[in-house]
Amino acid sequence: MLLTNLNAAALLIAIPHNPQAADTCLSKYYYGTHGQRDIFITHDTQCVAEMPNHFVVGGSLGSIEDDVQQLVWLQEEAVDRYVKPPTLVDEVSAFLAHLQAAPAPAPVVAVDSEQVIFDAGEQRAVKLVHRTEDAALISVDSATALTLDQYLPPFWRAYPLPREPVPFIPVPSKAVERVKDILSHLKFDPVVASLVNNISVTQFRSDVRYLTGESPNSEIVSRHSFSKGVLIAADWLKANFENLGATCELKPYLAGFAPNVICSYPGSEDTTETVLISAHYDSRGSFGSVRAPGGDDDGSGTTALLGIARAIARKGVQFRKNVQICAFSGEEQGLYGSRYYAQELREKGANLTLMVQADMLAYHAPGEPPQLGLPDRIGTPEVTQLVANLSAIYSPELKVGFTPACCSDHQSFHGQGFPATQVFERAGPIADPMYHNSGDLSDRDNYDFEQIKSIAKVQFATLLHVAGFDLVSDA
Repeated sequence: MLLTNLNAAALLIAIPHNPQAADTCLSKYYYGTHGQRDIFITHDTQCVAEMPNHFVVGGSLGSIEDDVQQLVWLQEEAVDRYVKPPTLVDEVSAFLAHLQAAPAPAPVVAVDSEQVIFDAGEQRAVKLVHRTEDAALISVDSATALTLDQYLPPFWRAYPLPREPVPFIPVPSKAVERVKDILSHLKFDPVVASLVNNISVTQFRSDVRYLTGESPNSEIVSRHSFSKGVLIAADWLKANFENLGATCELKPYLAGFAPNVICSYPGSEDTTETVLISAHYDSRGSFGSVRAPGGDDDGSGTTALLGIARAIARKGVQFRKNVQICAFSGEEQGLYGSRYYAQELREKGANLTLMVQADMLAYHAPGEPPQLGLPDRIGTPEVTQLVANLSAIYSPELKVGFTPACCSDHQSFHGQGFPATQVFERAGPIADPMYHNSGDLSDRDNYDFEQIKSIAKVQFATLLHVAGFDLVSDA
């Protein structure tokens, strides 16, 4: 059994994600899954003492005093050592020192051409609560929590914790069985093959160059969630999806953030079943720069969605089940947009068969084959297997494997008990040297539009097989 001699006001338990924790006493003290860690905060020492040892292998324990504000989990990304060589600099300590020296933001008072302007407040109250080799828990004021991505080292991400425990919702067995049934009947369909091959690489180039601002016709400098450019991108995405036959809305969720772009295709059958594919259209640039082009992260996933929508329109696809194509904002600040939307769908009792998030599809590491990376821990294994099988059928050129890179908007849906997975550019850690960098453009070495198409074919094939379809015209 797990023993601890901590005597603090509250105990912090951070363990590798384990759905079985939903069946333990700890589930009452669950503060979400952040990165790949399930976070629990409790005063119940007896519950902690009764936890089986295997639950906390690879985890960490800590204490939390009463004088904390907004808690934020910081997680270092899994990155290839060639991209991030070892360093003697303690990145978290340097980050905290810089953050404490910066003036604290007050509520938004104005927006300039590319950045949100905050009133300069007093010095920030930043506190390190817990630290491990690749993660940290900090306490900051709520305004600072929304802006941490602008100060973090590029290979670290921030995940805000809720203020109270949240339900630990595993994916229901009935939902898993539904995916298993789809898997059991999966086979090659020549019509699906024709449809997915209709995706246009030429159009990818045009779309991503608009989103990054590389096109002379684009006004976008940044797609940071608080920028002017991200609002331009939202309107542009909505207009394009609507011109291609979808019904769309710009869905706000939190003041200051750009809206989610939610597009729908009603099914021809009388059913509430829905299949959802997504990407995030906000971006993150280099520290100190207003430029955040996000060509790979996640202009590549967003243009893949547009490519799928263009193929749907060209070929006259009518889905039998309901379909949603969603472009989320707020991903870089901690999955805000998808978190709000997934929670809304849960509260409405949505009948979501599955969702597949596309995040970073374009970087093709030199000397490696084109790849498809699937999440090694966060997500529904049966959905991941379905996507892997569809890749073998329709994009056999991709080498398929698992990636420890974590986590994108699929985590928000997984946390609400919806079957979900992610598609990523590499079966391994992050290898893009322009990750969270103002140089993340499409016009650079190893930005591979053919790989985007190969992965988009898999996402589109998932829609076609799971939602079902008819061809209603020869458009």
